[in-house]
Amino acid sequence: MPSMKLGKEQRDQAIQQIQQFFENERGEAIGELAADGVLDFFMSHIAPHVYNQALSDCRHVVSQRMISLEDDIYALEQKAKASR
Repeated sequence: MPSMKLGKEQRDQAIQQIQQFFENERGEAIGELAADGVLDFFMSHIAPHVYNQALSDCRHVVSQRMISLEDDIYALEQKAKASR
């Protein structure tokens, strides 16, 4: 599987959010390079787990919809009239 990548705007926004988090939550000012390193760490170590969970959630939703669709198809079946 190819590594997950963010677009430039998404990456820049994530770096700013990391810098704000460190400032607000830890009282530490970190530079863009340090925030970029934190982002790289999360993208390589945490993002695959989030991605896999999203796929699992998607499989569950599709499975539930398929069951519902199958029920709808069964409901369309016509019953043969009993012979007399």
